[in-house]
Amino acid sequence: MSRLSRWRAAVAAGPLLVAAIATSSAPAQADDLRSALTAAYQTNPDLQAARDSLRATDENVPIARAAALPSLSGSASYNEYVDKGGSYFSTSYPDRVLNLGANAGVPLYNGGAVKNGIRAAKTRVEAGRASLRGTESSVFTSTVTAYMDVIRDAAIVGLQKNNVQVLEVNLQATSDRFEIGDVTRTDVAQSRSRLALARASLRSAEANLVASRETYVRIIGHAPGTLEAPPALAGMPGGVEDAVDYALDNNPDLMAAREASKAAGFDVKVAGASRLPTIAANASTNNTNYLSSYQPGVPNASRNMVAGLTASIPLFQGGAPAARVRQAQATQGATMEQEIGTERAVIATVRSAWSAWLAAKEVIGLNQTAVDAAALSLEGVRAENTVGNRTILNILDAEQELLNAQVQLVTAKRNEYVAGFALLSAMGKAQARDLGLDGGTLYDPVANYERVHHRIWDWDSDPAPVARATATVDTPAQDATIPDQPLP
Repeated sequence: MSRLSRWRAAVAAGPLLVAAIATSSAPAQADDLRSALTAAYQTNPDLQAARDSLRATDENVPIARAAALPSLSGSASYNEYVDKGGSYFSTSYPDRVLNLGANAGVPLYNGGAVKNGIRAAKTRVEAGRASLRGTESSVFTSTVTAYMDVIRDAAIVGLQKNNVQVLEVNLQATSDRFEIGDVTRTDVAQSRSRLALARASLRSAEANLVASRETYVRIIGHAPGTLEAPPALAGMPGGVEDAVDYALDNNPDLMAAREASKAAGFDVKVAGASRLPTIAANASTNNTNYLSSYQPGVPNASRNMVAGLTASIPLFQGGAPAARVRQAQATQGATMEQEIGTERAVIATVRSAWSAWLAAKEVIGLNQTAVDAAALSLEGVRAENTVGNRTILNILDAEQELLNAQVQLVTAKRNEYVAGFALLSAMGKAQARDLGLDGGTLYDPVANYERVHHRIWDWDSDPAPVARATATVDTPAQDATIPDQPLP
């Protein structure tokens, strides 16, 4: 095959190369998008930290409930009278004394502080669960973005490599034609310049691919293998208003903001309870034993028991209760404004994602048309060059136009998929329960709450925590290797 024939075949292979590289990455195990999402779900540190934070929030319920439960305490003391002063009356003092006591208290009324404190804690648990779902959506969106970035950048590296190979053949062919006087030195210089620029673009594309693969490792926890084309997105809305309506009811960040606002309302009632009376029942017992160290004829032990009610009626507290109420009201006002701000952000995000998704779908079709037209134009320019109607520069420009169109097509496909998933995420349809992940049972945030919310024993602790996220310190540094695509 002649150099010119190889040159034509290499350029014609460009569009096919996009499809080949779009489903490949580093020479490792094959990955699909679902397995990448599953790995992130199981090992991503941000998601694991969010689960731990929710478990910490769960504990606020038994902490708040503890204020309504009985309390019991004991006391013990032992004293030796080492120096009784040497007076006449010193013989009336014992040599030693042992005191044992116990106190029990039961709160009966506290102005509603405990009741509203428990309600606030439970509401914040609901807010925490919504925030966890929001973190899931965020991690999954980052996973999809990283996955598609690797596919895009690997495809671009493949295109740039192919372009370098084409230009290398072009430079050699131009040099051969210069030797026989068919072209000028200017044509050779132009070919050499384009080859140098193509090699620079290839190096930049390789650096971008390395960065995308390292981001994949950071989010998903292992190096990308041969990435398969992602499945079609399911559950896309029929219109932008449908998407907004769904998001207003299901976006996890907005749901968390609403629950936080409700919890702040209970905090106002808790603060107001400090102005109301409190009533508690209490009982105590005390046992004193002189351990037979008293003078003869004097009892060496005594015991007493007391039970009763205690009422506390606040009359003046320096304005502190009113300040706490005003503070809680201001905090509630802030959460109400934050709820509106979150609602605004959700609406804007959904509408923007919808527009980006539609635009990207149109851009794909337009770029495909551009690729087809540029390929046809290149063939025509090359054919006209053989009869002297086109210059080498015309061919170089046509090759660059085709390359640009191919890169834009690959980028548009990536943008369309990422924008579509971002739209689902903003709507609240990109959580673990929506994606049908493999790899076992999904994390159940309710299970821990059910486990702890009625636990009342002071020594009922959990084992020491251990990290569950995957460390990547032993993952090799990523490179820009892609499957070789030799010239035909």
